[in-house]
Amino acid sequence: MYARIVQSTAATDIDGGVAFVRDTVAPIVRQQHGYRGLTVSADRKANVFGVLPLWADKADLEASESALAKTRAEGQKIIGGELTVESFEEILFETKQPPGPGVALLVRRVSMDPAKVDDNIEFFRTTILPQIQETPGFRGVRQLVNRETGNSLVGTLWDDAAAMENAAAEAEARQAQAAGRVTFGEQTKREILFVDQP
Repeated sequence: MYARIVQSTAATDIDGGVAFVRDTVAPIVRQQHGYRGLTVSADRKANVFGVLPLWADKADLEASESALAKTRAEGQKIIGGELTVESFEEILFETKQPPGPGVALLVRRVSMDPAKVDDNIEFFRTTILPQIQETPGFRGVRQLVNRETGNSLVGTLWDDAAAMENAAAEAEARQAQAAGRVTFGEQTKREILFVDQP
């Protein structure tokens, strides 16, 4: 599976963005070959708005770009802020139940040596993931990686904001375990606002 992350920082109309994705973007992506679902999340305090569409393979992700580029420009006019687009391979997705609106989402950016991606993926699965899964309120996890750059995102789903805050604190305490393996980037605390399943 492959993912395209479309994110707006300094977003000025998050609710307008959700409506645009629901009413305009979702009908378009549903017509694209290999489409596997879409999630919209936001950090309202930090004015961050994110859209995560999933594709069966890299070819489907790349083929969808021409159909979505114009729509993305229209969306930015509504959402505001600065738009970035990134592509990743989905390495891991586990969930106790499908995410839906209102679920809390903790997103952490990580970077690593591209030559050590596979080793770090295995370390995450065998050492870090079991600890995350034991944290109260855990609902799911998604790990995305760009093998060429070594950039990665880990998103964890939580029952509510309180569980997410506790998980964020525990995640900070676990960082020493990955010392020398990865460099930790920004962390955002979000809410799932819209989910589309084909």
